[in-house]
Amino acid sequence: MRLKNKVAVITGGASGFGEGIVKKFLEEGAKVILADINYDLAQQVVSNLSKEVIPFKADVSKGADTENMIRAAIENFGKIDILVQNAAIGMKPKSLIDTSEDEFDRLFNINVKSVYLGAKKVIPEFIKQGTGGAILNVVSTAALRPRPGLTVYNATKGALIPMTKALALEVASYGIRVNGICPVAGETPMLKDFLGDDDPKTNHKKFIATVPLGRLAMPEDIANASLYLCSQEANFITGVMLEIDGGRTI
Repeated sequence: MRLKNKVAVITGGASGFGEGIVKKFLEEGAKVILADINYDLAQQVVSNLSKEVIPFKADVSKGADTENMIRAAIENFGKIDILVQNAAIGMKPKSLIDTSEDEFDRLFNINVKSVYLGAKKVIPEFIKQGTGGAILNVVSTAALRPRPGLTVYNATKGALIPMTKALALEVASYGIRVNGICPVAGETPMLKDFLGDDDPKTNHKKFIATVPLGRLAMPEDIANASLYLCSQEANFITGVMLEIDGGRTI
């Protein structure tokens, strides 16, 4: 088992990519805090999994919730080794001038501020433990090859690339690794936002047509890459952005 005796916190773990990562980490021996703002859905997911996973309600854009989420791992499992920052929201296609200030703030709070808060709260614990640690930020191909009509969403994901790389340099001396993954759009509940309300079936086909390997990402694709970057197999890898995109960003 590649994550035996490891403790992970996974945000946005109740659906989509996050749920896939939770299941994969459990299969590989990790103990998991499944953090999600939708606690009912988190409980539902956990009810079908092993006893080594605990649901936790958290609004990751709030410092207190994020701190409590990290503390939950330590109080229940004695430590924390891995933080996967997957929680995010999308947006329906619209021009920048039609994007409200409130939507802009909400996108940046959940997609960017949450990553800052997660790192801010977990790094002191990693340092205190003295055994290193791994942070994995779920970014997006939107940061590398943006689609029109999603300008603000693209910007939130773009912000995570320099944040991830700079933080990797900042904490490397403590043995803490910080990496990112860039998935293409996936067959997940968030996809409906990106497809919009105007002929979503046609838009779905258009999305697939932009991926050379001919499909969108599946939770298993993202889970497998996340497992690698958070495992000891990647113990000499930090500051990278791994594209999981079927060739979308070539």
